[in-house]
Amino acid sequence: MRLGQGSAARPTTRFRAMLARGTPLVLPGCYNALTARILEHAGHEAIYMTGYGTSLSLLGLPDAGLITLTEMAMNARLIAGAITAPLIADADTGFGNAINVVRTVEEYIRAGVAGIHIEDQVAPKRCGHVAGREVIGREEAVAKIRAASETRAALDADFTLVARTDARGAHGGSLDEAIARANLFLEAGADLAFVEGPASRAEIAEVCRRVNGPVFYNQTGISPRLSEADMAELGIAVTILPGAVLRQTIMAVHDLAVAMKQQGALAEAEVDARTKVHPLGNVHLFAGFDRIRALEEAFLPAGAQEKYAGTLGHMPEAKG
Repeated sequence: MRLGQGSAARPTTRFRAMLARGTPLVLPGCYNALTARILEHAGHEAIYMTGYGTSLSLLGLPDAGLITLTEMAMNARLIAGAITAPLIADADTGFGNAINVVRTVEEYIRAGVAGIHIEDQVAPKRCGHVAGREVIGREEAVAKIRAASETRAALDADFTLVARTDARGAHGGSLDEAIARANLFLEAGADLAFVEGPASRAEIAEVCRRVNGPVFYNQTGISPRLSEADMAELGIAVTILPGAVLRQTIMAVHDLAVAMKQQGALAEAEVDARTKVHPLGNVHLFAGFDRIRALEEAFLPAGAQEKYAGTLGHMPEAKG
């Protein structure tokens, strides 16, 4: 939640209301608090925290089961605290067996997110669009979803639980097995079923036709790109776009880094000149220094404002 601001309803309750509208929700992926704030500023009403982006941005490591519950929940907490939009977060495999899943759900609820997805991969897991995945047995996978469902029911019944299966693209897997697991997960208490890695529109249509509940779709990697009209026609409830911001960030920072190597300080001066005409070009304003000054006016002694007189730099606007 942004500094000094609040919302009448919990993020979990507000996300439930969004789902109840019955129109497809498109959630862009963020990987830290800054990218989440930018997405919210652009008007997105709900946001997704990517596990791939969290691993790469925090650790500089691939999404290969190397990041821990502590690190993932911390990132989720920081993101949820920076925005008012509900956040749905990647929770990987739940970081262990069904007992570990109980703690995972507790930590994410305490972090303030609106919901999570948990997958049925063997640990250490890997990105759902990278070869070499394996899945645990059906019985163990169902028990983990049941544990997650019962835990959230005791803490916050509005917390959204998305059950993901990687059986479609796993070693020895199939679309039939993935759909069967998705239905078992819904029976175990999941709110939405997430079949990872359909490779064609026909496969997506089959998932939507045969899964006995709302479908959560990952529009990335090998999976087809769909319009919102396509999603509505197929019956997809939620679509995530996890990697777009991450990919654009990597490319933009790389290009700037190369320019700075070639041109030195002049490269940054050129970037500064371009950003002045951008809606978020004033970084200090976007970061919230005007909000800090407003809080100072509201809660600090009147003399605290004297520090602004005769100083140089970005001058936060006085509200009084």
